[in-house]
Formats: sequence, C-alpha cells, structure tokens
Amino acid sequence: MSDIKEILEKIRRFRDERDWMQFHDSKNMAVSIIIEASELLEHFQWKNKEEVEKYVKENKEDIQDEIADIALYLFELADNLEINLLDAMKKKIIKNEKKYPVEKARGRHTKYNKL
Repeated sequence: MSDIKEILEKIRRFRDERDWMQFHDSKNMAVSIIIEASELLEHFQWKNKEEVEKYVKENKEDIQDEIADIALYLFELADNLEINLLDAMKKKIIKNEKKYPVEKARGRHTKYNKL
C-alpha cells in the first residue's frame, strides 16, 4: 500500500470514528486549511531572518505540527472532492513550467503575467 493511501485511510478512520464527516464539508475544510496556515504563519510573524532561523531550531516540533495540520486537512479535502492530490500536483507543476519558463523566470520573483 502506498504511503498516500495509508495516510488517507488513517484520516478517514480518525474522522469517521468521531462522526465528524458531518462537519467536514468542502467549505469548512477550506476554512480549516486557512486557519491552520495562519497558525503556521504566527511562528514567523515579526521576526527577521536570523530570528526565524533561531526560532525554528527551538520550535521545530510546533511548526511541524502546524504543517501536518495543513497537510491533513488538504489531503482530506482532496479526498472528499475525489481529487487525486498527487495527480493534481503533477498537472500543476506542468502548468507552472509553462507559465514560468526558465529563461524568463530564473532568479526572478516576478508573476508570470509580468515576465
């Protein structure tokens, strides 16, 4: 069994044992992803590069937990919508390669429509 299928089964089992599917509609899952992303962002707020590096070393587990929360909600949302997340990511990378050709985008942070 692939790691993705295994984690999806664990997510479903955790949710279903608690009868939480009733709360896990698409809107609420998307909102939860943003909330967790905001909690991740709090770890970096108001810190300069040096402070971030020190903070990350001292708080790696807390940061890891926030990243995991985001991933768990994202994987569940994709699963609930019958979207194969890995396939979607592969397709998006191909789209991004077209939007950001190396010869135009290398070393630049300019948005694709301004390249």
